[in-house]
Amino acid sequence: MDKAVKPLFEQNPLVYPIVASSTFRLKSAEEGHQLSEGQPGYLYSRWSNPTVDSAAESIRQMEGAEGTLLLPSGMAAISTSIICLLKAGDHIVAPQPVYGGTHQALKTTFSKWGLEYTFVDGSSVEEFEKAIKENTKVLLGETPANPTMSILDLEAFGKLGSKRGLLTMVDSTFAGPYIQQPIKYGIDVVIHSCTKYIGGHSDLTAGALSFKSRKIYNQVYHEAKVLGFLALSPFDAFLIHRGMKTLGIRMERHSSNAMAIAEFLQSHPKVLKVHYSGLPSHPHYETAKKQMKHFGGMVSFEVTGGKEGGRKVVEGTKIFTLAVSLGGVESLIEHPATMTHTDTVMSREDKEASRITDNLIRLSVGLEDVDDLKADLESALDRV
Repeated sequence: MDKAVKPLFEQNPLVYPIVASSTFRLKSAEEGHQLSEGQPGYLYSRWSNPTVDSAAESIRQMEGAEGTLLLPSGMAAISTSIICLLKAGDHIVAPQPVYGGTHQALKTTFSKWGLEYTFVDGSSVEEFEKAIKENTKVLLGETPANPTMSILDLEAFGKLGSKRGLLTMVDSTFAGPYIQQPIKYGIDVVIHSCTKYIGGHSDLTAGALSFKSRKIYNQVYHEAKVLGFLALSPFDAFLIHRGMKTLGIRMERHSSNAMAIAEFLQSHPKVLKVHYSGLPSHPHYETAKKQMKHFGGMVSFEVTGGKEGGRKVVEGTKIFTLAVSLGGVESLIEHPATMTHTDTVMSREDKEASRITDNLIRLSVGLEDVDDLKADLESALDRV
């Protein structure tokens, strides 16, 4: 099915409108039949909606994809890709560290349905290859990784999938499609939580799947349509479309602010280690420089004082807001070990394997004045 956006409005509005209709008028029963059979057009908003398609098209173009689907959340995008591309008895190789929801879904829900998984060092293509079995169908990567900012070499990852005849999927949420386009490195499926940088204003929840091939896109589209996974609100799609218009300029400011914060933290006596791929000291700096236009707005660091030191810092800021999520214009701070990667999400052993320490702090660096952000962190670090 060709889901290119069709003009619906004679007035040609500058901003594509919110089409809130759940269903669409038909000229004839035959038209309804043709639309039901997959002819381009609009029949029912659970299948496709003009505002949603318009937003999806803006992401598709930036990703360089053959097709993009929008879902109600980033986690819905991850789950949809797994449900529609894998079956019971298949095996997936997944990264550590990884978004907490992905980790939990693989261990608790998808394993219950008969899906096998193996976690490996998410920055090592060699470890991915070692974990491949006869029933492996998907290699799942995440770069930059949540919350340690490790980097996966997309070119080597794409080549591995091609060599072994396996689907490659990459969660690119921390970079966003302006900074990084995994498809040009051979990745089959790109995952985004549009809640983050794509939306950019902490006022929507959505996810996106972009596909290198039309064949995979069609497979996921038709199965997701049957299951009802494509019912993103056109109101949220409108906000996605709005966010895409400023994504580039926002990501440049996020990145420059984050670089300044990372350099500031690196020189602070109460900071033990800074995780930011834009620093030459980062172990994957050269890889990041090769595949990322900028280094993004996410920074994590380890503070002295252990878990209590981390708590004092995240509770001591005034400009950085203590909250989960990321990618909005405002700066956020959180403590992964007790907030996003808690003991209910992953075991102590999994945390150790993922290098998520009790003194690790994650920052989503926003668009505020960078000197104000530095002063805010300086004040919080004084509490340790």
